[in-house]
Amino acid sequence: MSEAVRSGGTPGTTTGLIRELSVFDSTMIVVGSMIGSGIFLVSADISRQTGSTAGLLLAWIITGFLTLAAALSYGELAAMMPQAGGQYVYLRESYSPLWGFLYGWTLFLVIQTGTIAAVAVGFARYLGVLLPQVSETHWIIPPLRLSSRYAISLSSQQLVGVALILLLTWVNSRGLHLGKIVQNTFTSAKTLALAGLILLGIFWGRNAAAVHANFSSLWALHSPNPIQPGADFLRRLLPVVSAASGAFGVLIAFSVAQVGSLFSADAWNNITFTAGEVKNPRRDVPLSLAVGTGVVIALYVLANLAYLLTLPLAQIQSAADDRVASATLGVIFGGAGAAIMALAIMVSTFGCANGLILAGSRVYYAMAQDKLFFRSIGRLNRHHVPSKGLVLQGAWAAFLVLMRTRIVDPAKGTVKYGNLYSDLLDYVVFAVLIFYVLTIFGLFRLRRRRPEAERPYRAFGYPVVPVLYIAAALVIMSVLLLYKTQTAWPGLVIVLVGVPVYLIWSPRGQVNPVSR
Repeated sequence: MSEAVRSGGTPGTTTGLIRELSVFDSTMIVVGSMIGSGIFLVSADISRQTGSTAGLLLAWIITGFLTLAAALSYGELAAMMPQAGGQYVYLRESYSPLWGFLYGWTLFLVIQTGTIAAVAVGFARYLGVLLPQVSETHWIIPPLRLSSRYAISLSSQQLVGVALILLLTWVNSRGLHLGKIVQNTFTSAKTLALAGLILLGIFWGRNAAAVHANFSSLWALHSPNPIQPGADFLRRLLPVVSAASGAFGVLIAFSVAQVGSLFSADAWNNITFTAGEVKNPRRDVPLSLAVGTGVVIALYVLANLAYLLTLPLAQIQSAADDRVASATLGVIFGGAGAAIMALAIMVSTFGCANGLILAGSRVYYAMAQDKLFFRSIGRLNRHHVPSKGLVLQGAWAAFLVLMRTRIVDPAKGTVKYGNLYSDLLDYVVFAVLIFYVLTIFGLFRLRRRRPEAERPYRAFGYPVVPVLYIAAALVIMSVLLLYKTQTAWPGLVIVLVGVPVYLIWSPRGQVNPVSR
């Protein structure tokens, strides 16, 4: 590798990130980080919220528009500031180092590590389909109560999740080359698996009963879930609604449904974190964002079409453990369908976790370079990767896997232990939306404040497309605060707690220029 493709170091030295990622590698990071286990699961909950065939498809189309609109907007920022840290840098340059720090802080505590934990648990859950000994109730260390709502434990399922995180952390600490080989291999495999599911569902699984039930009346409602306000004081002010409650109910239902679909389509921005390792970042990062998100959204919409051609909506809504994809393959392959789908999802989540682990550490590295994180995180190992950032990220993600929720039945006095996955999903979506809105609004600020800056790519549809994204995201965030209060507000609190933490770090902060 020639010194000309090193980033962040001095030519002629062996320091700095290495620009090794091609446009194909970059696209594989986008696609691989987006496709996890969500597309195989969350359509069940979305269909319960929206209550109709058209509602399920429209929810995914809305997600597709929002994701693609955001990615196209980020493309301009990525071409303008092609350096390690991505979104952290965009916020720092659009507003101030405080806003960049708050993003990095939230990314570490919730967004990146929470998603890694959730994906690792998804991998373990589907391994349990093949190996029943891997279960959330097969205790190695029984739950230890931490509070009325939370506990910590170690089940065989959690052990597998933690082991996956530690393995991929080690793999990525061995250098970018090994990490990208794993990423490209598993992303290619799971993309083909998802395409195979789509083809099987559309051409082999299609049955007349499902087609008639789902498509004879696209908007016919089938038992949409009632949605209650998320706090006692809000229940005195706001009604219980559903998709059958008129325009307001439809707005609430579709906004709540976006939690699952947006989570399933998230992490597309991870390629911006690794911009310091892309060979031609001003061209390849925007291109990989557009191509990668476009491919994934097309696959997601087609996957839901395959579900609807194979299963009546009522079966999608009531799929066991929300395993819609497994139910779809069950129609085609019978009892073997669950095992086939489990293998496919394990491949998918393995590749997704690898992409998340690879990319996240580059943000902490950029923060440390600005002296806004532990100094040791800003140093690279002999393989030219931020190994200490990888280890710290892996340790926190593993801790999140070990956390359990406690649900007490007051009538029976029994305690049910769940996984923190559901709460993490809501935390992640709300926190992510906060920073997506801020980053895309920053596009307008930078256009005004730095009109002379080099912009090899300009955001498609500016200003209409970015404005539509901001407006839609603000509506979804407002609904989550009102109707998903218990899980949405912690995301906001975590962001705000970062302010005093920043004040501790800021006296020694030294922001590096964009040209770094």
